[in-house]
Amino acid sequence: MFSKRIEEAHTIAIGGHVRPDGDCTGSCMGMYNYLRENYPEKTVDVYLEEIPEAYKFLQGTKKIQHEIPGNKSYDLFLCLDCGDQGRLGFSAPLFEQAAHTFCIDHHISNQSFAEENHIKPEASSTSELVYHLLNEDKISVSTAEALYLGIVHDTGVFQYSCTAPSTMRAAARLMEKGIDAPAIIQNTYYEKTYAQNQILGRAMLESILFMDGKCIASYFRQKTLEFYGVTPKDLDGIVSQLRNTKGVEVAIFMYEISPNEYKVSLRSSKDVDVSVIAQYFGGGGHKKAAGFTMTGSVHDVLNNLSAQIALQLGENV
Repeated sequence: MFSKRIEEAHTIAIGGHVRPDGDCTGSCMGMYNYLRENYPEKTVDVYLEEIPEAYKFLQGTKKIQHEIPGNKSYDLFLCLDCGDQGRLGFSAPLFEQAAHTFCIDHHISNQSFAEENHIKPEASSTSELVYHLLNEDKISVSTAEALYLGIVHDTGVFQYSCTAPSTMRAAARLMEKGIDAPAIIQNTYYEKTYAQNQILGRAMLESILFMDGKCIASYFRQKTLEFYGVTPKDLDGIVSQLRNTKGVEVAIFMYEISPNEYKVSLRSSKDVDVSVIAQYFGGGGHKKAAGFTMTGSVHDVLNNLSAQIALQLGENV
């Protein structure tokens, strides 16, 4: 099905979700490099918002388009790592205008909104799904680097429960292409700027435990981000670090994107399905990693969240 769509299309657009993370960037750039290298006769373009600086070593990132050219339409739009059409952001009109659409994703909240869909919630990452759709013999080093980066980021360097034996086998095959796996992990996952480490430290220092230590939360207002000179991209990893706190079942990190409007990230360490909570508030994600946007005061958001978390923990708030 996928190969047939690629063969039939003369013009192909690739798009991912807003605020692209490692898996979104990795899957999109892996697909882009693969198609450009193996189908040179086709027109292939990739549309993403600005990606983190650490990902820009990937081949093809200079070709990423951040806005839609006038009167542009495609035979096929490949939507990668995107749980719903609204998350495509600025590239959504290209999706709507394309002759055919194909979605590859692993978000449990995905309702198969494209014409054709390859949705596997049990997969570690969209990058792993892309790997399995491609002809392994035709995967180059540049494609392997991108897909490996995506797998690394959505598995937390292979430590999250979404990591399966098939994930490790896929990663091993990508390593066999000759990539520098340790450098990708260090330079894109672990390494942080001084400001990023400062903001991480402050998030931990000002965090609060509640619900008998089963939940932890931390938040930043806009003025805090301005004080440290950081952007939302610099906040990656904070909620995962909060989750590492002993005894915590749910970690909450939120930052203000406009007055009294917060982007909320949730992580679960055990049995709580945070995707259900995120969907309740209009968001989505995975069982142990999800997010949404909510308007209100910090206390309003935390109170509303606490009620939903308590339902799964079987407790009264």
